[in-house]
Amino acid sequence: MQNKFFWGNSVSSMQTEGGWNEGGKSLSVYDVQKPAKDLSDWHFANDNFHNFAEDFDLMKDAGMNMYRFQISWSRVVKDGTGAWNEAGIEYYDHFIDELIKRGIEPMICLYHFDMPLYLAEKYNGFLSKETVKAFVRFGKEMVKRFSAKCKWWITFNEQNLYSQPDIAFRIAGYVKGDKTTDELYQIMHNVMTAHAQISNFIHETSDAKIGGMLAYSEVYPASCRPKDVECARQWDEFINFSLLDCFAGQGYSPAMLKLVKTKHIDMKMLPEELKDIADLKNDFLSFSYYASTTVDSTNITEETVPNYFLIKGKKVNPYIDSTEWSWQIDPAGFRNVLNKMYQRYRIPVFPIENGIGVREKWDGENIIEDDYRIKYHKEHIDAMLKAINKDGVEVLGYLGWGLIDILSSGGDMEKRYGLVYVNRGNRDLRDMKRVPKKSYFWFKKVIASGGNDM
Repeated sequence: MQNKFFWGNSVSSMQTEGGWNEGGKSLSVYDVQKPAKDLSDWHFANDNFHNFAEDFDLMKDAGMNMYRFQISWSRVVKDGTGAWNEAGIEYYDHFIDELIKRGIEPMICLYHFDMPLYLAEKYNGFLSKETVKAFVRFGKEMVKRFSAKCKWWITFNEQNLYSQPDIAFRIAGYVKGDKTTDELYQIMHNVMTAHAQISNFIHETSDAKIGGMLAYSEVYPASCRPKDVECARQWDEFINFSLLDCFAGQGYSPAMLKLVKTKHIDMKMLPEELKDIADLKNDFLSFSYYASTTVDSTNITEETVPNYFLIKGKKVNPYIDSTEWSWQIDPAGFRNVLNKMYQRYRIPVFPIENGIGVREKWDGENIIEDDYRIKYHKEHIDAMLKAINKDGVEVLGYLGWGLIDILSSGGDMEKRYGLVYVNRGNRDLRDMKRVPKKSYFWFKKVIASGGNDM
């Protein structure tokens, strides 16, 4: 294993910060979102806006040396496109200094689904090139402000989600329209253009490193039927490899560009945008990994665009276990993904989200015995170490997701990923006490041993 291996934690701003109407912050789409029954709004989260020091101390005590967090676009720019909010920028400046003081390397993410409300309502989010301009302006300013002390960056959380129609429109700030295939591809391209422009700017102006990020779920063929195998391969090509090709400096996948041409999909690509993408070369390839699934070709026709394959053909894998939320636990798939990314591109890979969500209750006294979480992380870390030591994959580190309990992506505080329990529910904030679980002490031992003692 390399000399400096990163162990740490990843979060988003809306799932941790709170302070939704304080410090000069303008509104995001999450701030006005009405919670579904029995779920939480996004106004308080873990209250890190007022008190992040305790969480940083816990990470330091556990031996973590990296924290991936998000700068909220709405907190630092009025309505995403107006004046700089110096109070918000100062908040992150102090936040970063406190991490560094504890020996924790900051990794900055610039966008994690929380589109400024103004840009959603005026421009339909990333469907518009005006939103791209506003985002690139924001991103470049953050690079100017923080790249001297923050050396690790990503632009978009799970960028391939903008290629998936059941998710893309929701996370892109799209609020009205017919959700057409043309619009899907326009959003995907606009997001890639923004990523390329900020990545190229980082390389032109600093010594910081930046990586593209995917949500990489291994998708197996549901059977050995050749059509199932073909559909699994095409899914990988259109959802994963086409973007990875761009991150690696190769431009969009020829297969994707051919389909765009033959199906007359209007991506609204401009020559200067393609030049920005051609100039792109990322320093590492990062990804989240939680689960795998399978694709069944039975209901997929020749006319179906591959981006829609899982909508039509997702099928439960009978050979592996599932969580309560039907996420199928597959450490072998994690090793597969590490290999597919590294062996094809020979660029260092970095898993920056991994974990398992489970309902948990604390009795107010005894430690939470989360052996299921220990098992999940143990098996995935073991799969990663096999990729490193047996397969020759260059891995930069391992970051878990929400290792201090945070709201889930759906606003559910009861879907807990953390090594540390946060004493709040969906509607009852309680006292917000941080309580290490059994897995916290296990993970501390793992980090201290460099992964050798599990």
